[in-house]
Amino acid sequence: MATAKQDALIKAFKDILKTESFGSQGDIVEALKMQQFDNISQSKVSRMLSKFGAVRTRNARGDMVYCLPPELGMPTAKSPLKQLVLDIVHNNVMVIIRTSPGAAQLIARLLDSLGKKDGVLGTIAGDDTIFIAPADVSTIEDTRKRVEALFENV
Repeated sequence: MATAKQDALIKAFKDILKTESFGSQGDIVEALKMQQFDNISQSKVSRMLSKFGAVRTRNARGDMVYCLPPELGMPTAKSPLKQLVLDIVHNNVMVIIRTSPGAAQLIARLLDSLGKKDGVLGTIAGDDTIFIAPADVSTIEDTRKRVEALFENV
């Protein structure tokens, strides 16, 4: 059973991650110590990051920081698709989409259902990354733009 001190630590930890300002576990330890959690260690922070599904991502300033994914990383039926898609790029052979953790297969299923009309021959999805085989690599930038447009207004 959680104690009041444990509950306070969890709340402080989540609040710190919500600021999207801390790029290392050591920085998180120091921030918690400043809030009078003196017995906190890097290994404890590491376990908490894992337990709560924290990920390292780029914040609005472009810095790599720890944060909690929306809804602890689990997309729901109410999650806007646009919010789940983080980045769409290509390398002249494949289009790559990076998503929130757990959302790649949902997005790939949507893309597969569209057929070739948007230039998508097929997809392969992991947990947070989708590889798109374009129908024609000579028009891959157009395919990337069409895929990106699919998520602009949802």
